[in-house]
Amino acid sequence: MIAIALAGLLALASAPTPSPLDAAVGGAAAKGFAGEVLVTDATSVTYARAVSAPGRPHRRGDLWRWASVTKQLTATLVMQAVSHGDLSLYDAIAARLPGFHGSSARNVTVRMLLQHTSGLANPDDTPAASPSDLPDFYRRTTSGAGGAKDALGYCAGPPKGEPGAAFAYNNCDFIVLGAILESIWGKSFAALVHERLAIPAGLKTLKIAGNDVRLPKLTPGYAENGDPEPSFALATFGPAGAAFGRSDDLAAFDRALIGHRYLDEAATAIAWRGNPKLGYVALGVWSFPAPLKGCAGGVNLVERRGEIGGVEVRNLIAPDKKLALIVFADRAGLDFGEIWQGKGLTYDLASAAFCQKPN
Repeated sequence: MIAIALAGLLALASAPTPSPLDAAVGGAAAKGFAGEVLVTDATSVTYARAVSAPGRPHRRGDLWRWASVTKQLTATLVMQAVSHGDLSLYDAIAARLPGFHGSSARNVTVRMLLQHTSGLANPDDTPAASPSDLPDFYRRTTSGAGGAKDALGYCAGPPKGEPGAAFAYNNCDFIVLGAILESIWGKSFAALVHERLAIPAGLKTLKIAGNDVRLPKLTPGYAENGDPEPSFALATFGPAGAAFGRSDDLAAFDRALIGHRYLDEAATAIAWRGNPKLGYVALGVWSFPAPLKGCAGGVNLVERRGEIGGVEVRNLIAPDKKLALIVFADRAGLDFGEIWQGKGLTYDLASAAFCQKPN
């Protein structure tokens, strides 16, 4: 009996201690998280884990909708156009999109669109069949939905606010930016993403959904109560949310940003300069100093969130550390918390990814 007890103690003593990231992911799973978590440095993925839940299996390499991380792609293309002299952040919509006949055309600038201070009409205000459904704007299956027709049509409708007056999150801002890019470069938004973002960084699965192209099977999302998510047409989000691909491609996108393969240091600094008066919104992202466990002082973070239906995304870059954390979750209503509060899933995962050494 003594020998058996000693053997058990020795086995416990020799069992590997979970890494900080494994512990943080395990804690997230205990709170209902299922999906994927990745960390990448400037050269390669350093941590990757798929987490399943009953009836919700996940594996590495699943295709995810990127939701509003698409806005980060759009903002990167806009800054490329600015860097090449094809566009200015202070150009008005009217100067770059003559077909836009909205009353704000001469007053709304590219920067306002990037920072959601345009005051344009908002697709979220369209009616929904029920409180649990998405607005009708996102349920259309017509060809071209989410593209230039919407930019020149619905988004050019009666504005909600005065240009530059206040922050108001709005997918029309990025739908209009996509139309501006198409007008400048004479190619579809999907083609621009492929040629200017996917090919240079070797992204093999990144695509932009279109209603005239059949979608592959994407990872499903679930409502907060576990029911299937409401129906929608991914293409209707256009340059504001229609991207999809594997998590490894998002990691490669982040590496290209960190390594200045898309934008030089000066353009990156402009894109990632958060405005405290607007809640630290930058250009298509939020940029702010974050208090994280294990790091002395604040850690500068660039954050992009996304959510469509039951899928949520968190893409966090720590530029000074040349690291990025990517989280895909399959259920709406998951309590990610806020980093500035010093608690919650995002805080725990970011602390483990950016500040705590692996065992």
